Amino acid sequence: MIDLTYDLHIHSCLSPCGDDDMTPGNIVGMASIKGLDVIAVTDHNSCKNCPAVLRLAEKFGVLAIPGMEINTSEEVHAVCLFAGLEQAMDFDAYVHERLMPFPNKEEIFGRQQICDENDEIVGTEKLLLIGSTDISFSDLWGLVRAYDGVMFPAHIDRSSNSLISNLGFVPPDSRFAVAELKDPGCLYSLRRDNPYLKNCRILCNSDAHYLEHINEPGLTLPVREKSARAVIEALL
Repeated sequence: MIDLTYDLHIHSCLSPCGDDDMTPGNIVGMASIKGLDVIAVTDHNSCKNCPAVLRLAEKFGVLAIPGMEINTSEEVHAVCLFAGLEQAMDFDAYVHERLMPFPNKEEIFGRQQICDENDEIVGTEKLLLIGSTDISFSDLWGLVRAYDGVMFPAHIDRSSNSLISNLGFVPPDSRFAVAELKDPGCLYSLRRDNPYLKNCRILCNSDAHYLEHINEPGLTLPVREKSARAVIEALL
């Protein structure tokens, strides 16, 4: 086993709330400078900047996992990661068909920019990406596994758009084995009130919307090898 420093929840300039400087090149470059081994760009309800991120990461020697932060029908945020880019883009197409059909208004919500590996803007997403989908949290695990991926609830200690804040509890029929915290100091009380979490691996990702917020290399994830497949297996 090897330990990889990680940040598996990063937003690019495709997310309307992401800073315009969060281009694929800048994200991968910052991860490389900081010494992170593995990252995942997980934009709201979209994987469309993952192709550029993966191409750049290979050049920088950083492992990049294609991913998405999905917003379920209950307005619960969950991180979805995939073993391969093809599966991620197929999932992207599936989710896009299930987005709330509300157009983005850049002057209100922000730009949703799709970039190539030269950080050139090659398109924009017209539908607002921060809206909900019609995919329920209870259906999400099986759906993501069908695309050779893994999902875990995001920032469960947050007061909005989290599994516990929106549903009030962890559904007893849940199948996820990992949960994400922003503040590790909340772990004791969360496990006390939600026994399901006692058997979960806890990740602390940045949920970065700005370059300076990307994780420092202080946390590690044990995996059998440095590969996307091994990271997915470690989170199952």
